[in-house]
Amino acid sequence: MALRAAAAATRSMVAGSVLPGLRRFCSTTSANSFMPPPIAAMGNGERTPGREQAPPSTNLFVSGLNKRTPSEKLREAFSQFGRVVDARVVTDRVSGYSKGFGFVRYATIEDAEKGRVGMDGKFLDGWVIFAEYARPRPERTPPQNNMSSSNGYNSYGRE
Repeated sequence: MALRAAAAATRSMVAGSVLPGLRRFCSTTSANSFMPPPIAAMGNGERTPGREQAPPSTNLFVSGLNKRTPSEKLREAFSQFGRVVDARVVTDRVSGYSKGFGFVRYATIEDAEKGRVGMDGKFLDGWVIFAEYARPRPERTPPQNNMSSSNGYNSYGRE
């Protein structure tokens, strides 16, 4: 009998202190619970929120690629939307492994638009990929001569 009373007291103590927090944490009815974005806003050519969209071009940037997806498979997947001029998966220079993104160049901007809308948010080799217009590369400054400095001495301490 005393054991039942102790168990009931423990249950009421746990229910009074721990479970309300747990209930609030697991509840889906609170006003400040997380709401995922609507499915319609994901993929289907919609732009990513908070990120400026590049101007339309024939070159598409494709991210989220499976590390084992070859350039030929990328070309094959995008060629159903128009004439693909070039498709390339970017690889690491040293190891040769895919970096998980690539570029697809179409013959016309209209084909590129169809490819972007048609493949954005779709599965390729079991992974969801994202297609958007590629941003132009920023201008690179020429490398500076590391052998001289402003004090007249080179890196070896000689004039």
